[in-house]
Amino acid sequence: MKRLWNSLLIVLNLAVVPVEAVFAQVSPPENPPATLQTPTAQKSRLQQLIEADRLFLSGDKQAAEQLYRSAKKPFSAEIEASSTPRIEAITDPELLPPDGRVYWREAKDGFEQKLATKVMVSLQMLVDRYPQFIPGIILYAESLNYYGGYDDPLTVLEKASVLYPDQPDLLKAKVNALSQNQKWLEASVAARQFAVLNSNHPQAAEFAVLADENMGRFQSSLREQLTGNAIANGLFGALNVALTGNPFGALSAVQTTALLLEGESSLGERIAGSAKQQMEMVDDKEVNAYVNELGQKLAKLSGRDFEYQFYVVNDKSLNAFALPGGKVFVNAGAIKHTNSEAELAGLLAHEISHAVLSHGFQRVTDGSLLASIAQYIPLGGPLTDLVMLDYSRDQERQADILGTRILVAAGYASDGLYNLMVTLNEQKGDGESLSLLSSHPATPERISYLAGLIQQNGYNRYAYEGVEKHSRIQARVEKLLLGLEPDGEKKEGL
Repeated sequence: MKRLWNSLLIVLNLAVVPVEAVFAQVSPPENPPATLQTPTAQKSRLQQLIEADRLFLSGDKQAAEQLYRSAKKPFSAEIEASSTPRIEAITDPELLPPDGRVYWREAKDGFEQKLATKVMVSLQMLVDRYPQFIPGIILYAESLNYYGGYDDPLTVLEKASVLYPDQPDLLKAKVNALSQNQKWLEASVAARQFAVLNSNHPQAAEFAVLADENMGRFQSSLREQLTGNAIANGLFGALNVALTGNPFGALSAVQTTALLLEGESSLGERIAGSAKQQMEMVDDKEVNAYVNELGQKLAKLSGRDFEYQFYVVNDKSLNAFALPGGKVFVNAGAIKHTNSEAELAGLLAHEISHAVLSHGFQRVTDGSLLASIAQYIPLGGPLTDLVMLDYSRDQERQADILGTRILVAAGYASDGLYNLMVTLNEQKGDGESLSLLSSHPATPERISYLAGLIQQNGYNRYAYEGVEKHSRIQARVEKLLLGLEPDGEKKEGL
């Protein structure tokens, strides 16, 4: 059962996928900056960071920055030299090149003349040559929906929104298209993501309303599935199983619907309860308090008002996962293998972001995923389908962006997650303790992408690292993983 549960967790885990052609194309550094050096050099570096942290907390941030800069290597010069800025979006037709303005004018004329061929040919030429022209993308999608055509209008909008997630008109068109296709959950999540990722935008509140409206439609559609005497008669038994057993064990359609109706927080609470029974949890007040304090500090800046809960699993591998509704589990090995509080905060912020952006809830509510769980978990059969279903590249990109923003807002060095990935990349030969690499590949491309994200947004790398406190908790965790009490005594019964 434990092995089956671990397989299920892969579905909800963070799968860090290299992101291509999104914000900036950055070539991988030939030699990523090392965080692990010779013992003497590493000790000197840690002492510099500890002193820098002390100065930072005392308010002398200028002196702290000098020490941080001395202790940290700059990003590889190859990253900056090879960076190609994303093509900026165009919203005004007058800013198009001459041929683009001709295509746009021809498409408009085609609408007035009711000539479908003229409209579609002109728009297809326009979006092929100038995919950054937002009004053209929107009109092309609307025309595909009206006239039909080779491309799928929703696919066109989703592809464009990956490249330009901050364009409200484009996102609104995507949300409306999803809603028209009765994909209300997806519409709600897309609207919520814009509101959270662009919290200072004048239309953020409007998108939050759209998110609530579409979530209401999603919930209504679920309730309709519970109507009828046959379903009503089986509801009590379904909820009883959900309350007392594995929430994903032999799920019927009725049980699934009943669980989803409870919403993200309740669903996450149920799965978390099962998870805590299936896994060995760390029973140490100081370690648990450290992770909870750090997690709650980050969660307050996340943009979603969940009842966040943070748990430490007694497992030596570097891993973490988030459940719907803000239930975050982090392995003790994540504390052991991170070099600072900022690195651990980077990992937690990324996981919090998955919950905030409803990524886990989306995966759980996916029909094929639920079918796979119901089919395979009770039978103990192949779990390939479960393993293959994971976060999309767009979802990972969103969690990177929001997670880094949360990290910076909390006052930590912005390269916490970046440094963690560098550490993983350097130690990838240690498969036993760093199993995160199987689902969280710390590739050179991934490292370069995070560096580019920090540089393009001007995030401060030379802020609080939290080395001293983290080292103290780290030493405590290492003893716990060896089966020792923090005072060095062998645990009773071992």
